[in-house]
Amino acid sequence: MSLKTTPLRNAIVFALATTSAAPAFAQNAGDTPTNLDRIEITGSRIRQASVETAQPVVALNRAEIEKKGYVNVADILQDVTAAGSPSMSRASSLTSSRDFGGMYVSLRNLGPERSLVLIDGRRMGVSAGGYSDLASIPSAIVERVEVLTDGASALYGSDAIAGVVNIITRKNFDGGEASVYVGQYGEGDGQKRAYSATFGKTFERGWFSVGAERTKEDEVLGGEREFSRYTNGPRHPTEGLNGNTPWGTVTVGGRNLTVGPGGDPTQAGNFRAPDPANGANTKTNMSLLTGLERTSVFANGGFSITDNLRIVADALYSKRESTKHLAGYPYSVTAAQARSGSRVALSKDSMFNLWGQDVTFSHRTEELPRGTENNLETKRASLGLEGTFETGSRYWDWNVNYMYNRNEGERIGTGSMYQPNVNLAVGPSFMDDNGVARCGTRDNVIAGCVPWNPAAPMGYKGPGSLSNQDVQDYLFTRYVDKSRTTTKVASGNISGSLFTLPAGDILGAMGFEHRSEQASYTPDLMVQKGQIAGTTGQSTNGRYSLNEVYLELQVPVLADLPFARELSLDVAGRYSDYNNFGSTTNSKFGMKWKPIDSLLVRATYGTGFRAPTVDDLYGGNVSSRDAFTDPCDTSFGTAATSAAVAARCRAAVPANFRQLNSDGTAASKPGQQATVDFNSGSNAALKPETAKTWTVGLVYSPDFVPGLDASLDWWKIRINNAIVGESATDILNQCYVQGVDAACKRFTRAANGQVNSLDRSLVNAGYRETAGYDISLRYRLPETTFGKFAVVWNTTYTDYQEQRNDNAATTPVEQRTGWAGDFRVRSTFNLDWQYGDLGIGWTARYYSSMKEKCSYLDECNMPGFISSYTDASPTNKVGSNTFHDVQVRYVLPWNGTVSLGVNNVFNHQGPIMYSQPNSSFTYYGGFDIGRFMYMKYQQRF
Repeated sequence: MSLKTTPLRNAIVFALATTSAAPAFAQNAGDTPTNLDRIEITGSRIRQASVETAQPVVALNRAEIEKKGYVNVADILQDVTAAGSPSMSRASSLTSSRDFGGMYVSLRNLGPERSLVLIDGRRMGVSAGGYSDLASIPSAIVERVEVLTDGASALYGSDAIAGVVNIITRKNFDGGEASVYVGQYGEGDGQKRAYSATFGKTFERGWFSVGAERTKEDEVLGGEREFSRYTNGPRHPTEGLNGNTPWGTVTVGGRNLTVGPGGDPTQAGNFRAPDPANGANTKTNMSLLTGLERTSVFANGGFSITDNLRIVADALYSKRESTKHLAGYPYSVTAAQARSGSRVALSKDSMFNLWGQDVTFSHRTEELPRGTENNLETKRASLGLEGTFETGSRYWDWNVNYMYNRNEGERIGTGSMYQPNVNLAVGPSFMDDNGVARCGTRDNVIAGCVPWNPAAPMGYKGPGSLSNQDVQDYLFTRYVDKSRTTTKVASGNISGSLFTLPAGDILGAMGFEHRSEQASYTPDLMVQKGQIAGTTGQSTNGRYSLNEVYLELQVPVLADLPFARELSLDVAGRYSDYNNFGSTTNSKFGMKWKPIDSLLVRATYGTGFRAPTVDDLYGGNVSSRDAFTDPCDTSFGTAATSAAVAARCRAAVPANFRQLNSDGTAASKPGQQATVDFNSGSNAALKPETAKTWTVGLVYSPDFVPGLDASLDWWKIRINNAIVGESATDILNQCYVQGVDAACKRFTRAANGQVNSLDRSLVNAGYRETAGYDISLRYRLPETTFGKFAVVWNTTYTDYQEQRNDNAATTPVEQRTGWAGDFRVRSTFNLDWQYGDLGIGWTARYYSSMKEKCSYLDECNMPGFISSYTDASPTNKVGSNTFHDVQVRYVLPWNGTVSLGVNNVFNHQGPIMYSQPNSSFTYYGGFDIGRFMYMKYQQRF
């Protein structure tokens, strides 16, 4: 079949920027032109001249990327409407994940571990949790980004359930570029600086290119914004304050006593019952936007050994340093801990004890807030051979490649209390003859020990105060946890024309892949011994390997006929053999039909899988003090509004049950920290998730409107045997709200009703299912005397997203669409105007409304709403949100470009959301936190 130019083909070429994933070989004048034209598009392994595929692919070319005020690939992809809420947003300061600090994409809101990331068609390395940090790639070296919004396990193997992101790097160019980017929020904080340089050189038999980038993004604290300044949001600034305060509290005879702010802790008469108004605001010193520094270098090159054989290589180095801060540690000693000896009460023989008996106490260490540095160093390299050959008149492309990726991480904790020293510091102590506080007794002084008075309020300057540097130096320490992941991939591929049918050539591709994944995690020895207050962990190590083969065929059925300008079928299959759980076979079927030249109808069906990650299998068990909401709480739990839940709770908790804060007082709001550590961890018996995916779509480029391209795609994804790691709240809700008996066996309660143990280790259970529509319109208006106009409008409508976390058929299905962080509609509209050297771009980013369970009944606007997993709980719905961005750019006579832009130009603020979606604040973690202004200068050489 001859290669034809049609409006539809031109539209797809424009979208993909006509840049191949691997450059074509240099050729002689007499070579067949189609040898130059063969390219590989994400979603197929077959190199071919046609750019029209059965798979839906979203492409972002370099020109579009440069028109945005973003500094990394991950930010760019958040404008892809198929991308879900950001996993571990930079506002999720309370997360303890070792992957925190990276930037990830979650296609279809199914999680980053279900979105495969490629660099030039080859796997990017992943963390032990299966995450690929997109920001590690210098944006200056990116030619385009292709996003396959369809499952592709039959072609790429594990993880490609929700889709594939393929980052195509720049190749085969001459010259250099350097750019400087500086921006900050209108409040004067959150400054971002990015410096990059790119250089490329071609020569007779090859090319070489390199790009380097250095970025720094300053931290923004919660206290810097009104919406994040208060625990329960700006409408309730005095509520939700934590009873574990930096003023110190002691428990004497069952009564909590404190001197309060500015009080004198040397006289017993100064102690009184705590004033709730003096509670601790834990949000002020918490990171709303974590600090980030990154240095990255990427280089690639190729050399043609002969006209049909080339050696290619690339290398990536990236170093990331991210910093977040939290409120001071809520240190407390309960009577049970004092009896067991795990923590020591303030000794009756302490020079600071005024009551003549051992007393338990609490003190939030705001004098030295906690900090965590999550650092990651990535080293990736690949080396390969690629070539072409002919069999008669048929062309074949082949390649073999080896890729090595190593991530070495460290997590550095600061502001952490060293438990052995704390125990000594609150033990017996005295004032020596020189007026120096000493630990121990006059006959048995503990050398090096500095006594602590936990009842001394922050700011007090007397002996034993935590405000004193010597006390801080003795009680606090830093710890360093280390991690390492290694990915090795050896692969080979061949594609070409098999034979000819009346409608055209049957094209095929086949290949093999051997991959190994290894990960280790080594906590600081102090952490392993349980010597860091509130932190535990054990060393873990694990690995697995696999062998895979695949086959793909593209079969033309009809061509150049009425109502069948083209009809072809795609078939692919992949066999994967893992050394830990066995084998799996996955397939994909696609159909492409063009009834007329300007209309393409496409459809796919495929099966897929996601293998458990090394962390899932061998990550070990850890204890953590989770924040959770007890549904049996009679104030803010579901039992307060649901008779059915209240009835289930009556069998487990006392009447008028209240969930307690870590200091033993009744909680004032949902999401309180547990009073004991919960167990969580891996499961070596996990099996792969399995998936089925469907798509049906239309692409239309009408002849009568030149420059207009429209597409509509329906999609559906079903994941079975999901790897589930529920939160403590999820498990409790399954038991009491959903009535799942199995969930009730995963935790226990003490005599007072408080949850005193809970196991949330990973399991295979239930399913995830989502479906919806993608709509895209592109219109390049004819050039006029007023310049060139281009419009791009992309929208994703999620019909439903549901899940079930166990295999019981009676368990209610959770409908997530439209709830906090799960938008029903996401849309972006881009308008660009170019007049000579002057250009202006405007973008509108739309997010539909969200619902959440009510925290305050007087703020509920859907009091009678019934959900399958919140029962009949009152619900609040917040409205939609639109953010507007604008950029003005001008090309200077010396080949430089200056750009001035404002993201969120109208300084729009999202709604207050008490459920804290994707965040540690009452604000959605994916929304802008202010008006951001920037300037970028780019010089080409």
